[in-house]
Amino acid sequence: MDQKELTKIKQRLLAEKSRLEKQISHLEENGLGTAMSDSISELSTYDNHPADIGDELFERSKDIALRDNEIGLLEAVDRALHKITQHTYGICDTCGGEISSERLQAIPWASQCIACQRKGEPDDPAPRPIEEELLTPPFHRTFLDRKAYVGFDGEDTLQAVLKYGSSDSPQDIPGSYNYKALFPNSNEHQGIVEKTDALPDQNTTNSKRRSNT
Repeated sequence: MDQKELTKIKQRLLAEKSRLEKQISHLEENGLGTAMSDSISELSTYDNHPADIGDELFERSKDIALRDNEIGLLEAVDRALHKITQHTYGICDTCGGEISSERLQAIPWASQCIACQRKGEPDDPAPRPIEEELLTPPFHRTFLDRKAYVGFDGEDTLQAVLKYGSSDSPQDIPGSYNYKALFPNSNEHQGIVEKTDALPDQNTTNSKRRSNT
């Protein structure tokens, strides 16, 4: 990297350092520098239900996360500036190779080359079992309506369970006006094909009555 390009990167790092310091100072001056009870004008938070200060707690947690992120970036910027003074800027901390100029232009505080960075980061931070490629969505393999199956399948099982309730309410499912309709296809007939199938057979009913008498 030539001296002219290095000077531009140093200026960018100094500008980023100034921005981060101002941002951290702003976060600490606007709430993080005072106790939670003082920031919400409460003598004590022990007598309050957590839900009563849920919004304030969320904002405090968000500000802490933002500050920690800015502090981490500031430390990376300081390390990059220190490397410039030590004439080691642009050298990968892991393999000792040269970091590409394109990467440094995009992320001036990068401490690893792209190859080492990729090795240290998993491709999938939350891998799932390969079986789920066939099983997703749940009960998918047993939803047999499209196969003209008329038996009791996975969909019927799910509907039977959801009849007893779930965490959903009528406002969560469009078209549901009461708690009896809080599951898929709740309006379909159970055990019959048409409504007339549910009507008793008059001849069968009369014969049963005669046999009982």
